[in-house]
Amino acid sequence: MGFITKEIAIGLLIAFFATAAGVFIYLEYFVEGTFAETIKIIKEGNLQGKIITLAAIPNLFVFFIFIKKKQDYRARGVLLATIITALFTLVLQFI
Repeated sequence: MGFITKEIAIGLLIAFFATAAGVFIYLEYFVEGTFAETIKIIKEGNLQGKIITLAAIPNLFVFFIFIKKKQDYRARGVLLATIITALFTLVLQFI
């Protein structure tokens, strides 16, 4: 049982890192202005949920890499992280 939870945890960490990298890439390359200006625009426009949703796209690629390598428990971790991200985004929409 310890091996399974370790593999799922690895998948979770990789997925959260991929989401964070997606946020960084989006803010750095697709939005004009400095990082601080961009954060201000996002807060003013209440766009946090949309940015996080777009940033979760790299999880799709990570998921399919794990499936192709037959690392099913890591893929489950990525799926779980994506579900957590979706729930977080849903909560942000109501705050």
